[in-house]
Amino acid sequence: MTAVSKNKPITYERAKTLARSTDPEVRRTLAARPDIEQEILYFLAEDGEPEVRRAIAANEATPRLADLLLTDDESEDVRVDLAGKIARLAPGLTDREQDKVRQLTYEALEKLARDRATRVRQVLAEALKDVADAPPEVIRRLARDIEIVVAGPVLENSPVLTDDDILAIIAADPVFGALRAISRRSGLSAEVCDAVAASDDTEAIADMLANPSAQIQEETLDRILDRAPKVKLWHAPLVRRPKLPDDAAIRLARFVANKMVDMLMKRDDLPPAALEQVRTVVDERIEAGELDASEIEAVAAESGEDAAEASDEDEDEDEHDPVFRRAKEMEEAGKLTAKAVSKSINKGDSAFAAAGLAVLTGARFAQVKRLIATADAKPLVALAWKAGLAMAAAQTLQKDIAKVPAKKLVKADAKGGYPMSEDDLEWQLELLGLP
Repeated sequence: MTAVSKNKPITYERAKTLARSTDPEVRRTLAARPDIEQEILYFLAEDGEPEVRRAIAANEATPRLADLLLTDDESEDVRVDLAGKIARLAPGLTDREQDKVRQLTYEALEKLARDRATRVRQVLAEALKDVADAPPEVIRRLARDIEIVVAGPVLENSPVLTDDDILAIIAADPVFGALRAISRRSGLSAEVCDAVAASDDTEAIADMLANPSAQIQEETLDRILDRAPKVKLWHAPLVRRPKLPDDAAIRLARFVANKMVDMLMKRDDLPPAALEQVRTVVDERIEAGELDASEIEAVAAESGEDAAEASDEDEDEDEHDPVFRRAKEMEEAGKLTAKAVSKSINKGDSAFAAAGLAVLTGARFAQVKRLIATADAKPLVALAWKAGLAMAAAQTLQKDIAKVPAKKLVKADAKGGYPMSEDDLEWQLELLGLP
């Protein structure tokens, strides 16, 4: 027996006949149709073939009683498909929906949030992580899950979680990795920042420091700075913090390494008095042999009034470089595209890759070449993003052009996209002096 076309209307009697077909593919095709009577879909929810039940689980026309039945299905694949569908449907329920439908939907969600299979709960968490009107009880349960692949997405993204929820989770000694996920939340409040800073999780504190939207109060920052000399992981995000207090900059200058000193002295938001104190501290450390003067001499020369002269020299160098001129000419002809720059990166043409990035982003050619030479991954990724390159090209830029060590590579996220938030990317560009 064969099924009719899925696009062709089907009668109730014909559907009943097909639902009893001995061919599982016929029943599966029928189970996927949105125009079948609910009675038949409920009947197929108890089909002996898992693929038929998967089709029922994924079908948005399936009655909620059948969905509730499938929450106990022996097949994990069925429950995974069901979790994805229910998570999509639940936030869309309104007061106009029948109370029974809403009740059954939420009951199904709550059961899936307690499912024995991590994959089912993970699918649910990923689907609900940024849904503003997701059921709070379900979100709170997922946020306290014993598996970080479930709790993490919700802790990092869910707008449903309140500060009180977050603070309670921190106080309850959550699963390993939970604090790191919390530290990456957008708009992290001062109270939550204080709780994270009070923990022993150095990686979570590093993530919080690298989060430009984290509202870290000066008192909290001071306590972190007290511990920072012994925690190198914090040095770079501390130096890169937006709106770094003057006292904090001076304290950092007393213990960070050459490269971090470079970053401090490149900041354009420090007032002259604070910058002068930073220079004094740096000079003292050079005299004591703690810093290598040759590595920071160029940065010191670019500080203050000399910065403008260095910038002018960079611009002169740009205009006289034939590779840069070629990139400019291509831009004027409308031929300098992200695809063209990506192609040069894939070919290993570092000179044109740097010139193309400079032209597309408005950076100085000399500045881009310095970034490549220093193998600083995050600013390079930010430049690639601003230039419109795909993350795959940004990764090749780091690995093959800048020779960034494998452990320091900024890698693509699970979907192949940029793993850094737009705030983080824009912050990196701001540190480079790019709008």
